[in-house]
Amino acid sequence: MNTKRLPLADVLGHEASDKRIDILRRIAQVGSISEAARGAGVSYKAGWQALETLANLAGTPLVEKVVGGSGGGGALLTDAGQKVLLAAEAMAKARRQVLQRIDSGDLATGRAAFALRTSMRNQFPCTVGAIKPHMGQVRVQLLLADGSAIHSRITRESVQLLGLCKGLDVLALCKATAVHIDSTESDVDGKNTLTGVVTRATRSAKGGEVSVRLPAGLQLVGFASDISPKVGQSTFAQIDEAGIVIAALN
Repeated sequence: MNTKRLPLADVLGHEASDKRIDILRRIAQVGSISEAARGAGVSYKAGWQALETLANLAGTPLVEKVVGGSGGGGALLTDAGQKVLLAAEAMAKARRQVLQRIDSGDLATGRAAFALRTSMRNQFPCTVGAIKPHMGQVRVQLLLADGSAIHSRITRESVQLLGLCKGLDVLALCKATAVHIDSTESDVDGKNTLTGVVTRATRSAKGGEVSVRLPAGLQLVGFASDISPKVGQSTFAQIDEAGIVIAALN
């Protein structure tokens, strides 16, 4: 018997931001992965991707296939899958109770915080703009507070699972190591180029960490490979579109 603790906090960290738990819930109801995916409004491939991600987070399969029977087989939740679903329902109930207290004025603030623990230093609130197919993937426009835009390239399945649509509030995230700081502007296909002013730079001759204030008032952290930028100097930051991660807020 496997007595290893199930990491429910890691698994359920996705419930508020995408459809993974919804797909798991539907499988429990209908006993079919394809029907569950269809009911959640995603493709069969996206449904499988959701289950694989949850299984990786849990460290154990949450769904098992059932072979045979009058219906030709289907899918059932494992014991771990049932446990995840019960925990998700309890957390959803607690969340509803907190929101009701906010609406009734029992809590001091009416704004829900979005807590996200990640190694990514750059986290920007954005609004989804245009969503367009691009070379087998999807190119998502992300609008910053001042109306300027950056772009992220993700899969169609990720668009479905996150429920992305125009006007949705999201976070754009990227690692500091994915941001290249340079003194000259370069227009390269597939890369975001942002302008800003250096607010902090390490004393390393080259290759040091640099903080840049963008026109939107946001701080961007990156690294300069061939230059030694000075505080107050105008500069350019380049980020691969595939390096921009999108996190849904609700």
